[in-house]
Amino acid sequence: MTLLEISWAYQSSAAALKERIVLLRTARKESEDPEERRRLEQRERDLTPLLREARELQKLTAHYDRRYQRSGKYTL
Repeated sequence: MTLLEISWAYQSSAAALKERIVLLRTARKESEDPEERRRLEQRERDLTPLLREARELQKLTAHYDRRYQRSGKYTL
């Protein structure tokens, strides 16, 4: 698997995570049960860092050049 293919996989994962977060947000707004709203909001918070990391890694793997590291946070 090439870095470009890995980049596409991260992009796909990010899109799925974003879609799930939007669905959770919609369900939370429509829910009348405070406990369910709290659980949905917590799930949103849990998925948000995963979305951010998938986006960062997608960008990193798409533009990776061994002579230059775009991010000190991730090293290949």
